[in-house]
Amino acid sequence: MTDPTTNAHSFRPPAWLRTALIGRRPKRMLARIVVLVVAVFLARAYVVLPIHLRGTSMLPTYQDGGVNFVNRLAYARSEPKRGDVVAIRLAGQSVMYLKRIVGLPGDTVAFHKGHLLINGAVVEEPYLNSGCDWEIPPETLAPNLYYVVGDNRSMPEKLHEKGKTPRQRIVGRVLW
Repeated sequence: MTDPTTNAHSFRPPAWLRTALIGRRPKRMLARIVVLVVAVFLARAYVVLPIHLRGTSMLPTYQDGGVNFVNRLAYARSEPKRGDVVAIRLAGQSVMYLKRIVGLPGDTVAFHKGHLLINGAVVEEPYLNSGCDWEIPPETLAPNLYYVVGDNRSMPEKLHEKGKTPRQRIVGRVLW
C-alpha cells in the first residue's frame, strides 16, 4: 500500500512539460542562457543604447514619449554625416539630446527666413513639415565641431536647443 503523503511530496511533472521547460540537456540549456545574458549585457553596454524621448524638438520625425535605440558603433570607422540623427551626451550618462546634424566641421552655417544655409547655399530638408522664420547669422564651425538642430522648426528659435557640439559628445546614430 502506498502512503498518500509520500506521493504528494514526490510529484514530478510530465516528461513533455519538463522537456519543454528545461530541455533534454539541462546543462547545455543553462550554458545557452548564460551566454545569452552576457551577450545582451554587452550589447546594451557597448553597442545599442535605448533612449526615451521627452519633448517635441524632433517632431514630426520622432514622437514625444517614444523609445529609440542608438548605435554606439556607428561612428567607429567613419565620421558623422550631414542629416544623421544622433544622440548627444550632455552631463552624466543619462542626459542626452536627440538632434539632426546639419553642419560639419569647416562649414559655415546660417538660417535666413527659416531656410538652412550651408556655405551660402540653401539646403533642402525634406524631413521638415512646418514653416520656420529663424534668422541666425553665419557661423563657421571649427574642426571637430558639428552643428545640430531639431526637426521641429515651428518652435521659436530662442526656445530651441541647437548649436555647436564637439565630436566627443556624439554618442552614436539613432537606428530607424
